[in-house]
Amino acid sequence: MSIVHTNTLIIGAGQAGLAASEHLSNNNVPHIIAEKDRIAESWRTRRWDSLVANGPAWHDRFPTREFTGIDPDSFATKDQIVDYFSSFAEQISAPVRTGTEIFSVSPVDDGRAFRAESSDGAFVARNIVVATGAFQKPAIPPLVPSLPGLVQIHSESYRNPAQLPEGAVLVVGAGSSGVQIADELARAGRRTFLSVGPHNRPPRRYRGRDFVWWLGALGQWDATTCEPNMEHVTIAVSGARGGHTVDFRSLAASGITLLGTLESFGGDSLRFAPDLERNIAQGDADYLSLLDAADAYIAREGLDLPEEPDARKIARYPLCVTIPIRELGLRDVEITAIVWATGYSSDFGWLKLDAFDSHGQPRHRRGVSVVPGLYFLGLPWLSRRASPFIWGTWHDAQYVAAHIAGRDADAAPAEGRRVRVDE
Repeated sequence: MSIVHTNTLIIGAGQAGLAASEHLSNNNVPHIIAEKDRIAESWRTRRWDSLVANGPAWHDRFPTREFTGIDPDSFATKDQIVDYFSSFAEQISAPVRTGTEIFSVSPVDDGRAFRAESSDGAFVARNIVVATGAFQKPAIPPLVPSLPGLVQIHSESYRNPAQLPEGAVLVVGAGSSGVQIADELARAGRRTFLSVGPHNRPPRRYRGRDFVWWLGALGQWDATTCEPNMEHVTIAVSGARGGHTVDFRSLAASGITLLGTLESFGGDSLRFAPDLERNIAQGDADYLSLLDAADAYIAREGLDLPEEPDARKIARYPLCVTIPIRELGLRDVEITAIVWATGYSSDFGWLKLDAFDSHGQPRHRRGVSVVPGLYFLGLPWLSRRASPFIWGTWHDAQYVAAHIAGRDADAAPAEGRRVRVDE
C-alpha cells in the first residue's frame, strides 16, 4: 500500500470540503480531498427525486460562484446543485480523490501528525479537516419493530410515491423533509398521516423579501448559541412548487391527517402524544414573531416595503387538531409504510482521537478541535446558526483555513519547511 504525505487532508467532497479547499488554496496550503464516493454524493443519491433547495439560488451558494441558467429567486433542483458543486470543484482545481474511503484516523509522530487509513492506501498529514457534514447516520427512533407488510425507510432512502407499496403512509417528522414528502404523497393520491413534533415555521416570503433575507437582516443567521431546548427543533420551510410557506392547516385541508408526536407502539397500534395543538401553536408563534421583528426592522430602517396584512391571518384549527387521534391501528387505516423524517446522528467512531465529549460530539471552538491539527466543518452550530448551510460553511471554512495557515507559519521556523504533497 502506498503512503501519501500532505500538509492537510480534507475528508469529504461536499460543500464543506470544497469550501475548505478553496480557502486552503488561497492560503497556499497544500492539501488533498478524500471522498469515498463522488463530489456532492449526498445530493446525488441521498435525496428524493423532486427535491429542490429550501433557499433561493441567490442565497444558497458560495460567494465566489453563482448558479447558472436559473432565476436567482428560484430554487435549484438537486441535479442543479450537483452540477454547481462539480463545476465549483473544477473552478478551484480542487485536488479531489474520489472513491477513496477513510477507514480510520490516528495520531503519529508523537501527536504532531495524523495517519489516515483508506481504501487507496494511507495518508500522513499534519492537519485533518473532517468535512463529512451533518447528515452522517440516519436516525430512526426504536419505536416500531420490523413487521410483515410494513415498509419502514428513512427520508434519505425515499425517492417518490411509486417506491412505496399501495396503502396509507405515515410520515414522522415536521421539518422540511417530512412536510414536503407528506405533501408529495398526498398529491399523488396516497392517504397520508403526518406526525408533527416541535418545529419552527417561518414565512417563505414577507413584504417582498424571502425569509432567508430576513434572517440575515435581523442578525439571526449570526446567532452563536441556540435557544434553550431548541437544539433539535426542526424548521418547516419549502422551496417546492416555486416556494411557499408551510401551513399545517393547509396540509390538513388537502387531506393529510395530522397527528402528535409518535410516542409508542403496541400490538397493532401507534400511540401519539397529546401535543399536536401545542406544537402547531408554537410554530404559529414562531411565524408571527418573525413578522413582528420584520415590521419593527422596516420601521426602524425606514424601508419602503409593501405591507402584507393578510400574512397575519391564521385559520382555525382543523378537526384533526381539535379532536386529535391518540391511537391508530395499522390494519384499521391500512398503513403499509412509514417514512421516518427524523434527522441524523453523528458517526465519528473512525476518528481514533481524544477529541469528543461524553455524548460523542466534537470538542471544538469554531471548528478548531481541542486536538491540535484536527478541524471540523459543516456541523450544526459550528460557529453560528448559518454553519450547516452552503454559504455558512463557506465562511466557517475561511476561518479554519486561516487557522491552519497560521499554525503552519508558527511551526515553520522549528520544522524548517512545510510538508508538501508527495504524489
